[in-house]
Parts: sequence; structure tokens; C-alpha cells
Amino acid sequence: MTERAPLSRKLSAIAESATLKVDAKAKALKAEGKPVISYAAGEPDFATPQFIVDAAAEALADPANYRYTPAPGLPALREAIAAKTLRDSGLEVSPSQIIVTNGGKQSVYQAFQAVVNPGDEVLLPAPYWTTYPEAIRLADGVPVEVFAGADQEYKVTVEQLEAARTPRTTVLVFVSPSNPTGSVYSAEETKAIAEWALEHGIWIISDEIYQNLTYDGVKATSVVQALPEVAGQTILVNGVAKTYAMTGWRVGWMVGPADAIKIAGNLQSHLTSNVNNVAQKAAIAALNGPQTEAEQMREAFDRRRRLIVSELSKIDGLVVPNPTGAFYVYPDVQGLLGRTWQAKDGSSVTPTTSLELADFILDQAEVAVVPGEAFGPSGYIRMSYALGDDALLEGVQRLQRLFAV
Repeated sequence: MTERAPLSRKLSAIAESATLKVDAKAKALKAEGKPVISYAAGEPDFATPQFIVDAAAEALADPANYRYTPAPGLPALREAIAAKTLRDSGLEVSPSQIIVTNGGKQSVYQAFQAVVNPGDEVLLPAPYWTTYPEAIRLADGVPVEVFAGADQEYKVTVEQLEAARTPRTTVLVFVSPSNPTGSVYSAEETKAIAEWALEHGIWIISDEIYQNLTYDGVKATSVVQALPEVAGQTILVNGVAKTYAMTGWRVGWMVGPADAIKIAGNLQSHLTSNVNNVAQKAAIAALNGPQTEAEQMREAFDRRRRLIVSELSKIDGLVVPNPTGAFYVYPDVQGLLGRTWQAKDGSSVTPTTSLELADFILDQAEVAVVPGEAFGPSGYIRMSYALGDDALLEGVQRLQRLFAV
């Protein structure tokens, strides 16, 4: 008998999402009755605002929503996204330049598929969201990491990008506010990067899903607002998940030049067709409705941000840059590595990487964090503060006790 043909080599090389993996492990331990506190998932703990849920319930009663609708999205939602893009990103676009996707992840995937050719190099500022390098590889591109540490507030410079550029460089990933670091580029920094990309004809894929979650009076300036001329080589990706506590509704979108959107739309017509119509109706309500509850959630994140930074900073060996966006803190834990710590069973443990440190923290303090290896170099951990206030404080206090000297 002939041996079965092999599985896809391309897919076999793709790693599981590290953030979802850690979160799944934490949930499994909770199911076993262990009091695990997880900072792993980037998911607001709030319920979706009721008026959005009501819009979905109303949509369920309309038989028109039981049918196929245009693959790029409901016209009313694309119009709402166009209005939001003008309002928050400063870019006036036609609804025909928008595709509604199954969450922001699909828009990221399709954006790379639209502008990356085999062997193209994609500059990927690190720390980066764990999905980006895998999505680049699925487009047959080559991710090129450009690292900025805590001393740079995790923000790359034009000089670093230029040093990494080669004749094969065709795309730059730009994320502000950042997942995993919470860093926000200033308007001046954003403009300088946009000018550099424009000069060299480099596409920008700009992930703006956290653009409405900023603090301390900071504003997330879109690359197309900082430099309108770069819009012709920029794809914006976004969604309702984070701002409106709608992670499970799976509604995202991509905005870009007509030619790029056209081929991405062709892909989606074969890949998924239209996004769930009821969820699209809910997203219309979210974007067009009152923003009061979204603002209340932002204020809660701000309060939690200040609390977690203050409490983590009490741990000797941690460097904790102050994030001004998203809902993550990204401590530099190199000061905890190479040191010997006491385990509950009396043994001694000396973690040398952030991966080993994260395992030690989960085993000893029953706190789940994501190690820096998921986002780039070792020596860091990501902690989401999108969880309840009491759990947030309890988890950090466990770390304080674990690393007391």
C-alpha cells in the first residue's frame, strides 16, 4: 500500500497562538479547581453593551439576515466604518474601499495576502503580536524583526527601520497602540515613519484595533492622518472587539486602496463569503450608537493600568514602562532571571528565560502570564489588565510575595 501523502508543509510550520495557548492552560487549571488568575488573553471582562445585544436580537427576527449578503460586508456597516475611519483615523474613504472580516485576525491575514509576494521581506517591529509573523509566512513572506526595548518604550526608530531595509523590503507592520506593549507612537514619530515608507515605496499595514483605548491625554495618530499622501500604500485593519467588549462577535475590517481591497475581496469571496449578518448588525449599532459605555470601559482600563504599573513597580528586578494605550503592560523581567528562587516544595529554581520564569510563576503563584518569547526576544512578560479589579490586584500581590527579597 502506498504511504499517505504528507500534510501541508506550510501549515505544519505554523505555531499555535501563544496567547491562546497560555489562556487555555489557565482555564484548564481553573476547571480543575485551582485558583489561577490569568493575565494571558487580550479580552475585556465586561459584557457587550446591552443596546448592541438588542440590535442583534432585533436582527434575528428579520429573515433577510438568514441569507447570503455581499461578501465585503453589509452596505450600512461599511458606511459606518467609513464614518469611523474619518472620525478616528482622519481618512475619508468610500465604502467600496472597506471589507468586513471575521474579526481583526482575518483582516490581518488578508492584508498580507494582498500585498506580499513570495520572498518579500516584511519589517516587523518587535515586540509584536504573535499572529503577525505567522500570517506573513502564510503569505510566503519573510518576517524581519526590528527590536526596540524598554529603554525606547518599545518603539522603533526610522534609523532602525532603514538599517533593516533591503531591496526585498516591501511591507512595514505598524501598530499603535501596541499589542503587546501598550506603547503609543507620537504624531511626530508616526509621521517620520510614514515619510520613510513613502520615500521607499513600502506598504504599511497598520493595525488600529486599540486606537480608542489611550490614556493620559495621549492620542493614537493614524499613519494616514500624520501623512495623508501615504494612504495609497496603506491598509488599515480594525474591529469592534476591544473597544466594545465584542471579542466573540468576530467583526473586523480592512480599509485600503481600491486595487488592494479588490483582490482581498476576491480572496474573501472564496474564503468565508460574508460575515455573520446578525453580528454585522450589532457592529452597526456599536459604531453608530452612544459611546458612553465604551468610554466607561476605557476609564476602567485606565484605572487598572495605573494600579498594575504601580504594584508591579514594587517588585525588585522588574522594569515597568508606563503603557499609554491598549490594555497590556510589558515588564522587562531580565532582573529576575539568573537568580535563584524558592519553590513551594522547598527546592530552588533558577529561571534563565522568560519562558522558564512564566512556568515558575504559574506553578508557584498560580498566575498565568505570557512569556516574551511569544512576541520576540526573551526577557519580558505580557500581562493584560482587562480582567476584574480584585483579580488584577490579587495576582500582582502573589507575584510580590513570590519575588520578595
